[in-house]
Amino acid sequence: MEKIKNIKDTSIEVLGECNIKSPLCSKKVNYLSPDERVIVYSRKEEFDYHLKTLGEIPMFEKAGPQEKIFFDPKETVCGIVTCGGLCPGLNDVIQAVSITALKLYKVKKVLGFMYGYKGISSKSKYPPIELTEDSVKDVGDLCGTILGTSRGPQDPDDMIDTLLQYGVNILFVIGGDGTLKGGMALANRIKERDLKISVIGIPKTIDNDICWTSRSFGFITAVGEARTAVNSAHAEARAAYNGVGIVKLMGRESGFIATHVTLASSNVNFCLIPEVDFELEGENGLLMQLEKRLLRKHHAVIVVAEGAGQKYFDKEKLGKDLSGNQKMGDIGLLLKEKIKEYLTKRGIDHTVKYIDPSYIIRNQLADPSDSEFCLVLGQNAVHAAMTGRTNMAVGIINEHFVYIPIKMMIGKKKQVREEGELWKTVIAVTGQ
Repeated sequence: MEKIKNIKDTSIEVLGECNIKSPLCSKKVNYLSPDERVIVYSRKEEFDYHLKTLGEIPMFEKAGPQEKIFFDPKETVCGIVTCGGLCPGLNDVIQAVSITALKLYKVKKVLGFMYGYKGISSKSKYPPIELTEDSVKDVGDLCGTILGTSRGPQDPDDMIDTLLQYGVNILFVIGGDGTLKGGMALANRIKERDLKISVIGIPKTIDNDICWTSRSFGFITAVGEARTAVNSAHAEARAAYNGVGIVKLMGRESGFIATHVTLASSNVNFCLIPEVDFELEGENGLLMQLEKRLLRKHHAVIVVAEGAGQKYFDKEKLGKDLSGNQKMGDIGLLLKEKIKEYLTKRGIDHTVKYIDPSYIIRNQLADPSDSEFCLVLGQNAVHAAMTGRTNMAVGIINEHFVYIPIKMMIGKKKQVREEGELWKTVIAVTGQ
Protein backbone atom coordinates (compact mmCIF):
# COMPACT_ATOMS: atom_id res chain seq x y z
CA MET A 1 0.00 0.00 0.00
CA GLU A 2 1.29 3.48 -0.85
CA LYS A 3 2.09 5.95 1.88
CA ILE A 4 -0.77 8.24 2.85
CA LYS A 5 0.52 11.79 2.72
CA ASN A 6 -0.38 14.90 4.68
CA ILE A 7 -1.95 13.07 7.60
CA LYS A 8 -0.53 15.24 10.37
CA ASP A 9 -3.55 17.53 10.39
CA THR A 10 -6.37 15.50 11.94
CA SER A 11 -8.18 18.61 13.16
CA ILE A 12 -11.88 18.99 12.36
CA GLU A 13 -13.32 22.03 10.62
CA VAL A 14 -15.77 24.08 12.69
CA LEU A 15 -18.34 26.64 11.61
CA GLY A 16 -17.81 28.91 14.59
CA GLU A 17 -17.62 29.22 18.35
CA CYS A 18 -19.98 27.21 20.55
CA ASN A 19 -21.90 29.62 22.77
CA ILE A 20 -25.22 27.84 23.30
CA LYS A 21 -25.83 25.67 26.34
CA SER A 22 -26.60 22.12 25.25
CA PRO A 23 -30.12 20.84 26.06
CA LEU A 24 -28.37 17.68 27.26
CA CYS A 25 -27.24 19.66 30.33
CA SER A 26 -30.43 18.65 32.12
CA LYS A 27 -29.49 14.99 31.71
CA LYS A 28 -26.72 12.94 33.29
CA VAL A 29 -24.19 13.25 30.50
CA ASN A 30 -20.45 12.77 30.54
CA TYR A 31 -19.20 15.69 28.50
CA LEU A 32 -15.98 15.48 26.55
CA SER A 33 -13.22 17.98 26.26
CA PRO A 34 -12.36 18.90 22.64
CA ASP A 35 -8.76 18.09 23.55
CA GLU A 36 -9.39 14.36 24.11
CA ARG A 37 -7.67 12.22 21.49
CA VAL A 38 -7.54 8.54 20.47
CA ILE A 39 -4.38 6.99 19.02
CA VAL A 40 -4.71 4.79 15.94
CA TYR A 41 -3.05 1.54 16.89
CA SER A 42 -3.98 -1.16 19.39
CA ARG A 43 -1.42 -3.85 18.66
CA LYS A 44 2.32 -3.80 18.04
CA GLU A 45 1.79 -5.05 14.47
CA GLU A 46 -0.42 -2.04 13.69
CA PHE A 47 1.89 0.37 15.48
CA ASP A 48 4.90 -0.85 13.49
CA TYR A 49 2.93 -0.78 10.23
CA HIS A 50 1.73 2.81 10.66
CA LEU A 51 5.13 3.98 11.85
CA LYS A 52 6.85 2.36 8.86
CA THR A 53 4.40 3.49 6.17
CA LEU A 54 3.36 6.87 7.56
CA GLY A 55 6.30 7.92 9.70
CA GLU A 56 3.99 8.79 12.60
CA ILE A 57 1.05 7.59 14.64
CA PRO A 58 -2.03 9.80 14.03
CA MET A 59 -4.45 10.72 16.82
CA PHE A 60 -8.09 11.68 16.31
CA GLU A 61 -10.56 13.74 18.29
CA LYS A 62 -12.74 11.59 20.53
CA ALA A 63 -16.46 11.71 19.74
CA GLY A 64 -19.14 12.65 22.22
CA PRO A 65 -21.44 15.39 23.56
CA GLN A 66 -20.15 18.78 24.72
CA GLU A 67 -21.55 21.35 27.14
CA LYS A 68 -21.74 24.14 24.57
CA ILE A 69 -23.09 23.78 21.04
CA PHE A 70 -23.06 25.93 17.90
CA PHE A 71 -26.56 25.49 16.47
CA ASP A 72 -29.67 26.69 18.31
CA PRO A 73 -31.87 23.56 18.39
CA LYS A 74 -35.10 25.59 18.12
CA GLU A 75 -33.96 26.92 14.74
CA THR A 76 -32.12 23.87 13.43
CA VAL A 77 -33.32 21.74 10.53
CA CYS A 78 -31.43 18.50 9.85
CA GLY A 79 -31.34 16.62 6.57
CA ILE A 80 -30.46 12.97 5.98
CA VAL A 81 -29.51 11.29 2.69
CA THR A 82 -28.49 7.70 1.88
CA CYS A 83 -26.42 6.90 -1.21
CA GLY A 84 -24.83 3.93 -2.98
CA GLY A 85 -25.59 0.25 -2.51
CA LEU A 86 -27.83 -1.16 0.18
CA CYS A 87 -26.35 -2.37 3.43
CA PRO A 88 -27.68 -3.84 6.68
CA GLY A 89 -28.18 -1.06 9.23
CA LEU A 90 -29.11 1.87 6.97
CA ASN A 91 -32.51 2.31 8.61
CA ASP A 92 -30.95 1.88 12.05
CA VAL A 93 -28.67 4.85 11.34
CA ILE A 94 -31.56 6.94 10.02
CA GLN A 95 -33.48 6.13 13.19
CA ALA A 96 -30.54 6.91 15.48
CA VAL A 97 -29.82 10.28 13.86
CA SER A 98 -33.50 11.28 13.83
CA ILE A 99 -34.25 10.27 17.42
CA THR A 100 -31.06 11.85 18.78
CA ALA A 101 -31.71 15.13 16.97
CA LEU A 102 -35.42 15.29 17.81
CA LYS A 103 -35.62 13.76 21.28
CA LEU A 104 -32.28 14.71 22.86
CA TYR A 105 -31.48 18.01 21.16
CA LYS A 106 -35.10 18.91 20.31
CA VAL A 107 -34.26 20.32 16.89
CA LYS A 108 -36.96 22.03 14.88
CA LYS A 109 -37.24 19.39 12.14
CA VAL A 110 -35.54 16.42 10.45
CA LEU A 111 -35.98 15.95 6.70
CA GLY A 112 -35.16 12.81 4.70
CA PHE A 113 -34.06 13.47 1.12
CA MET A 114 -35.23 10.75 -1.27
CA TYR A 115 -33.07 8.64 -3.60
CA GLY A 116 -29.58 9.80 -2.74
CA TYR A 117 -27.98 13.01 -3.91
CA LYS A 118 -30.52 13.11 -6.75
CA GLY A 119 -33.09 13.98 -4.09
CA ILE A 120 -31.18 17.16 -3.21
CA SER A 121 -31.10 18.25 -6.85
CA SER A 122 -33.49 20.97 -8.01
CA LYS A 123 -34.57 18.50 -10.71
CA SER A 124 -35.83 15.97 -8.16
CA LYS A 125 -39.46 14.97 -8.53
CA TYR A 126 -39.59 13.83 -4.93
CA PRO A 127 -39.66 16.41 -2.13
CA PRO A 128 -38.02 15.48 1.18
CA ILE A 129 -40.15 13.73 3.77
CA GLU A 130 -40.34 14.84 7.38
CA LEU A 131 -38.95 12.28 9.81
CA THR A 132 -40.60 12.28 13.22
CA GLU A 133 -40.10 10.19 16.33
CA ASP A 134 -43.24 8.22 15.47
CA SER A 135 -42.36 7.71 11.80
CA VAL A 136 -38.90 6.27 12.50
CA LYS A 137 -39.59 4.28 15.67
CA ASP A 138 -39.98 0.96 13.81
CA VAL A 139 -37.77 1.47 10.75
CA GLY A 140 -35.00 -0.66 12.23
CA ASP A 141 -37.28 -3.63 11.51
CA LEU A 142 -37.20 -2.86 7.78
CA CYS A 143 -34.53 -3.91 5.28
CA GLY A 144 -32.88 -1.47 2.89
CA THR A 145 -33.42 2.26 3.35
CA ILE A 146 -36.70 4.11 3.77
CA LEU A 147 -35.14 7.07 1.93
CA GLY A 148 -34.14 5.16 -1.19
CA THR A 149 -30.74 5.53 -2.80
CA SER A 150 -28.90 6.29 -6.03
CA ARG A 151 -25.39 6.58 -7.41
CA GLY A 152 -23.56 9.39 -9.12
CA PRO A 153 -22.61 12.98 -8.31
CA GLN A 154 -24.74 16.12 -8.42
CA ASP A 155 -23.80 19.79 -8.78
CA PRO A 156 -22.79 21.12 -5.32
CA ASP A 157 -24.22 24.60 -5.91
CA ASP A 158 -27.54 23.14 -6.98
CA MET A 159 -27.65 20.98 -3.85
CA ILE A 160 -26.75 23.94 -1.63
CA ASP A 161 -29.59 25.95 -3.11
CA THR A 162 -31.97 23.09 -2.28
CA LEU A 163 -30.69 22.95 1.30
CA LEU A 164 -31.22 26.69 1.62
CA GLN A 165 -34.71 26.35 0.17
CA TYR A 166 -35.67 23.93 2.94
CA GLY A 167 -33.74 25.80 5.63
CA VAL A 168 -31.37 22.88 6.30
CA ASN A 169 -28.53 23.69 8.71
CA ILE A 170 -27.06 20.17 8.98
CA LEU A 171 -26.82 17.43 6.35
CA PHE A 172 -25.96 13.84 7.32
CA VAL A 173 -24.62 11.89 4.34
CA ILE A 174 -24.66 8.11 4.74
CA GLY A 175 -22.58 6.27 2.18
CA GLY A 176 -19.24 4.96 1.00
CA ASP A 177 -16.21 6.46 -0.72
CA GLY A 178 -18.14 8.17 -3.55
CA THR A 179 -20.73 9.54 -1.15
CA LEU A 180 -18.07 10.94 1.17
CA LYS A 181 -16.29 12.54 -1.81
CA GLY A 182 -19.58 14.21 -2.71
CA GLY A 183 -20.00 15.31 0.90
CA MET A 184 -16.54 16.84 0.96
CA ALA A 185 -17.15 18.68 -2.32
CA LEU A 186 -20.43 19.98 -0.89
CA ALA A 187 -18.78 21.10 2.40
CA ASN A 188 -15.96 22.83 0.53
CA ARG A 189 -18.38 24.73 -1.69
CA ILE A 190 -20.50 25.70 1.35
CA LYS A 191 -17.34 27.14 2.92
CA GLU A 192 -16.56 29.09 -0.28
CA ARG A 193 -20.05 30.57 -0.19
CA ASP A 194 -19.55 31.49 3.48
CA LEU A 195 -22.63 29.59 4.63
CA LYS A 196 -23.18 27.99 8.03
CA ILE A 197 -24.25 24.50 6.97
CA SER A 198 -22.64 21.44 8.51
CA VAL A 199 -21.94 18.29 6.46
CA ILE A 200 -21.38 15.13 8.50
CA GLY A 201 -20.45 11.79 6.94
CA ILE A 202 -21.51 8.41 8.31
CA PRO A 203 -19.36 5.80 6.52
CA LYS A 204 -21.31 2.96 4.94
CA THR A 205 -19.52 0.09 3.28
CA ILE A 206 -20.46 -3.53 3.64
CA ASP A 207 -16.90 -4.37 2.49
CA ASN A 208 -15.38 -2.69 5.59
CA ASP A 209 -12.86 -0.99 3.29
CA ILE A 210 -12.98 2.67 4.41
CA CYS A 211 -9.68 3.93 5.82
CA TRP A 212 -9.18 5.10 9.40
CA THR A 213 -12.12 3.29 10.90
CA SER A 214 -11.70 -0.23 12.20
CA ARG A 215 -15.28 -1.18 11.40
CA SER A 216 -18.18 -0.04 9.24
CA PHE A 217 -21.82 -0.85 9.95
CA GLY A 218 -23.32 -3.86 8.20
CA PHE A 219 -20.02 -5.74 7.99
CA ILE A 220 -20.61 -8.05 10.96
CA THR A 221 -24.10 -8.88 9.67
CA ALA A 222 -22.66 -9.58 6.21
CA VAL A 223 -20.11 -12.02 7.58
CA GLY A 224 -22.83 -13.88 9.49
CA GLU A 225 -25.07 -14.17 6.43
CA ALA A 226 -22.11 -15.13 4.23
CA ARG A 227 -21.36 -17.96 6.63
CA THR A 228 -24.82 -19.38 5.95
CA ALA A 229 -24.07 -19.37 2.21
CA VAL A 230 -20.69 -21.02 2.75
CA ASN A 231 -22.22 -23.75 4.91
CA SER A 232 -24.80 -24.40 2.18
CA ALA A 233 -22.05 -24.65 -0.43
CA HIS A 234 -20.18 -27.07 1.83
CA ALA A 235 -23.26 -29.28 2.23
CA GLU A 236 -23.80 -29.33 -1.54
CA ALA A 237 -20.14 -30.15 -2.19
CA ARG A 238 -20.01 -32.99 0.34
CA ALA A 239 -23.22 -34.50 -1.00
CA ALA A 240 -21.67 -35.11 -4.42
CA TYR A 241 -18.62 -37.13 -5.43
CA ASN A 242 -15.92 -34.56 -6.24
CA GLY A 243 -18.36 -31.79 -5.46
CA VAL A 244 -17.13 -28.21 -5.69
CA GLY A 245 -18.98 -25.30 -4.07
CA ILE A 246 -18.13 -21.75 -5.15
CA VAL A 247 -19.38 -18.76 -3.13
CA LYS A 248 -18.84 -15.25 -4.48
CA LEU A 249 -18.98 -12.50 -1.84
CA MET A 250 -18.82 -8.71 -1.84
CA GLY A 251 -15.40 -7.07 -1.88
CA ARG A 252 -14.41 -5.00 -4.91
CA GLU A 253 -10.95 -4.03 -3.67
CA SER A 254 -10.86 -5.52 -0.18
CA GLY A 255 -11.40 -9.10 0.89
CA PHE A 256 -12.47 -8.64 4.50
CA ILE A 257 -15.81 -10.45 4.20
CA ALA A 258 -14.18 -13.37 2.40
CA THR A 259 -11.33 -13.67 4.91
CA HIS A 260 -13.50 -13.37 8.01
CA VAL A 261 -16.12 -15.84 6.80
CA THR A 262 -13.31 -18.25 5.98
CA LEU A 263 -12.16 -18.07 9.59
CA ALA A 264 -15.72 -18.20 10.93
CA SER A 265 -16.91 -21.25 8.99
CA SER A 266 -13.83 -23.56 8.89
CA ASN A 267 -15.33 -25.22 5.79
CA VAL A 268 -13.43 -23.13 3.23
CA ASN A 269 -10.55 -24.73 1.35
CA PHE A 270 -9.60 -21.84 -0.95
CA CYS A 271 -10.07 -18.13 -0.20
CA LEU A 272 -9.43 -15.71 -3.07
CA ILE A 273 -9.27 -11.97 -2.47
CA PRO A 274 -8.34 -8.89 -4.56
CA GLU A 275 -5.24 -8.10 -2.47
CA VAL A 276 -3.51 -11.42 -3.15
CA ASP A 277 -2.83 -12.44 -6.74
CA PHE A 278 -3.52 -16.01 -7.84
CA GLU A 279 -3.01 -18.08 -10.97
CA LEU A 280 -5.44 -20.52 -12.51
CA GLU A 281 -2.90 -22.55 -14.46
CA GLY A 282 0.39 -24.16 -13.49
CA GLU A 283 1.64 -26.43 -10.75
CA ASN A 284 0.77 -23.93 -8.02
CA GLY A 285 -2.34 -22.67 -9.79
CA LEU A 286 -5.83 -22.98 -8.39
CA LEU A 287 -6.97 -25.66 -10.85
CA MET A 288 -4.17 -28.12 -10.09
CA GLN A 289 -4.42 -27.48 -6.34
CA LEU A 290 -8.16 -28.09 -6.53
CA GLU A 291 -7.56 -31.36 -8.36
CA LYS A 292 -5.20 -32.52 -5.61
CA ARG A 293 -7.79 -31.59 -2.98
CA LEU A 294 -10.51 -33.57 -4.78
CA LEU A 295 -8.28 -36.63 -5.08
CA ARG A 296 -7.76 -36.52 -1.30
CA LYS A 297 -11.15 -35.45 0.06
CA HIS A 298 -13.54 -35.59 -2.93
CA HIS A 299 -15.10 -32.21 -2.14
CA ALA A 300 -13.98 -28.57 -1.88
CA VAL A 301 -15.35 -25.12 -1.10
CA ILE A 302 -14.01 -21.95 -2.73
CA VAL A 303 -14.82 -18.48 -1.39
CA VAL A 304 -13.98 -15.64 -3.76
CA ALA A 305 -14.37 -11.89 -3.31
CA GLU A 306 -15.94 -10.18 -6.32
CA GLY A 307 -12.82 -8.13 -7.05
CA ALA A 308 -10.43 -11.11 -7.11
CA GLY A 309 -8.94 -12.33 -10.38
CA GLN A 310 -9.97 -9.27 -12.40
CA LYS A 311 -6.81 -9.64 -14.49
CA TYR A 312 -8.70 -12.33 -16.40
CA PHE A 313 -11.18 -9.75 -17.76
CA ASP A 314 -10.97 -6.91 -20.28
CA LYS A 315 -11.53 -3.71 -18.25
CA GLU A 316 -12.24 -1.57 -21.31
CA LYS A 317 -15.09 -3.84 -22.38
CA LEU A 318 -16.57 -3.86 -18.89
CA GLY A 319 -16.63 -0.04 -18.60
CA LYS A 320 -17.55 1.98 -15.50
CA ASP A 321 -20.67 2.51 -13.41
CA LEU A 322 -22.45 5.82 -12.67
CA SER A 323 -20.13 6.51 -9.73
CA GLY A 324 -17.07 6.14 -11.94
CA ASN A 325 -16.08 2.76 -10.48
CA GLN A 326 -14.59 0.12 -12.73
CA LYS A 327 -17.18 -2.56 -13.46
CA MET A 328 -16.16 -6.06 -12.41
CA GLY A 329 -16.21 -9.27 -14.40
CA ASP A 330 -18.05 -12.14 -12.71
CA ILE A 331 -15.14 -14.07 -11.23
CA GLY A 332 -17.53 -16.65 -9.76
CA LEU A 333 -18.92 -17.66 -13.16
CA LEU A 334 -15.44 -17.64 -14.67
CA LEU A 335 -14.17 -19.99 -11.96
CA LYS A 336 -17.15 -22.28 -12.48
CA GLU A 337 -16.49 -22.50 -16.23
CA LYS A 338 -12.72 -22.94 -15.89
CA ILE A 339 -13.04 -25.61 -13.19
CA LYS A 340 -15.59 -27.63 -15.16
CA GLU A 341 -13.49 -27.37 -18.30
CA TYR A 342 -10.29 -28.41 -16.51
CA LEU A 343 -11.79 -31.36 -14.61
CA THR A 344 -13.58 -32.60 -17.73
CA LYS A 345 -10.33 -32.59 -19.69
CA ARG A 346 -8.64 -34.48 -16.85
CA GLY A 347 -11.39 -37.10 -16.96
CA ILE A 348 -12.45 -36.37 -13.37
CA ASP A 349 -16.11 -36.87 -12.57
CA HIS A 350 -17.36 -33.75 -10.76
CA THR A 351 -20.22 -31.43 -9.80
CA VAL A 352 -19.84 -27.66 -9.46
CA LYS A 353 -22.38 -25.47 -7.65
CA TYR A 354 -22.10 -21.67 -7.75
CA ILE A 355 -23.77 -19.44 -5.13
CA ASP A 356 -23.90 -15.63 -5.27
CA PRO A 357 -25.75 -14.41 -2.15
CA SER A 358 -24.71 -10.75 -2.53
CA TYR A 359 -28.16 -9.18 -2.91
CA ILE A 360 -29.60 -11.37 -0.17
CA ILE A 361 -26.80 -10.41 2.23
CA ARG A 362 -27.00 -6.67 1.69
CA ASN A 363 -30.77 -6.68 2.20
CA GLN A 364 -30.70 -8.33 5.63
CA LEU A 365 -31.71 -6.67 8.87
CA ALA A 366 -28.72 -5.61 10.95
CA ASP A 367 -27.82 -8.13 13.63
CA PRO A 368 -27.81 -6.96 17.29
CA SER A 369 -24.13 -6.01 17.21
CA ASP A 370 -24.55 -3.89 14.09
CA SER A 371 -27.79 -2.32 15.37
CA GLU A 372 -26.04 -1.20 18.54
CA PHE A 373 -23.12 0.09 16.49
CA CYS A 374 -25.47 2.07 14.22
CA LEU A 375 -27.13 3.66 17.26
CA VAL A 376 -23.87 5.01 18.66
CA LEU A 377 -22.66 6.09 15.21
CA GLY A 378 -25.83 8.11 14.72
CA GLN A 379 -25.69 9.64 18.18
CA ASN A 380 -22.09 10.78 17.74
CA ALA A 381 -22.82 12.15 14.29
CA VAL A 382 -25.47 14.40 15.85
CA HIS A 383 -23.16 15.39 18.73
CA ALA A 384 -20.56 16.49 16.16
CA ALA A 385 -23.05 18.36 13.99
CA MET A 386 -24.65 20.33 16.82
CA THR A 387 -21.23 21.68 17.83
CA GLY A 388 -20.72 23.07 14.33
CA ARG A 389 -18.23 20.49 13.15
CA THR A 390 -18.26 19.87 9.42
CA ASN A 391 -16.50 18.13 6.53
CA MET A 392 -15.90 15.14 8.80
CA ALA A 393 -17.13 11.61 9.42
CA VAL A 394 -17.62 9.44 12.47
CA GLY A 395 -15.45 6.34 12.80
CA ILE A 396 -14.23 3.92 15.43
CA ILE A 397 -10.64 3.26 16.48
CA ASN A 398 -9.60 0.95 19.32
CA GLU A 399 -13.25 0.73 20.44
CA HIS A 400 -13.47 4.54 20.74
CA PHE A 401 -15.69 6.61 18.44
CA VAL A 402 -13.75 9.44 16.81
CA TYR A 403 -14.11 12.35 14.40
CA ILE A 404 -12.14 12.00 11.17
CA PRO A 405 -11.68 14.58 8.39
CA ILE A 406 -13.42 13.27 5.27
CA LYS A 407 -10.31 14.02 3.21
CA MET A 408 -8.46 11.31 5.13
CA MET A 409 -11.09 8.64 4.50
CA ILE A 410 -11.49 8.92 0.73
CA GLY A 411 -9.39 7.89 -2.25
CA LYS A 412 -7.72 4.97 -0.48
CA LYS A 413 -9.15 1.60 0.46
CA LYS A 414 -8.41 -0.27 3.65
CA GLN A 415 -7.18 -3.68 2.55
CA VAL A 416 -6.10 -7.07 3.82
CA ARG A 417 -2.31 -7.05 4.04
CA GLU A 418 -0.74 -10.12 2.47
CA GLU A 419 2.00 -10.05 5.10
CA GLY A 420 -0.43 -9.32 7.94
CA GLU A 421 -1.73 -11.56 10.69
CA LEU A 422 -5.25 -11.87 9.23
CA TRP A 423 -4.13 -13.33 5.90
CA LYS A 424 -1.54 -15.57 7.53
CA THR A 425 -4.31 -17.00 9.70
CA VAL A 426 -6.43 -17.67 6.59
CA ILE A 427 -3.51 -19.54 4.99
CA ALA A 428 -3.02 -21.57 8.17
CA VAL A 429 -6.73 -22.52 8.26
CA THR A 430 -7.21 -23.37 4.57
CA GLY A 431 -3.75 -24.73 3.82
CA GLN A 432 -4.06 -23.28 0.31
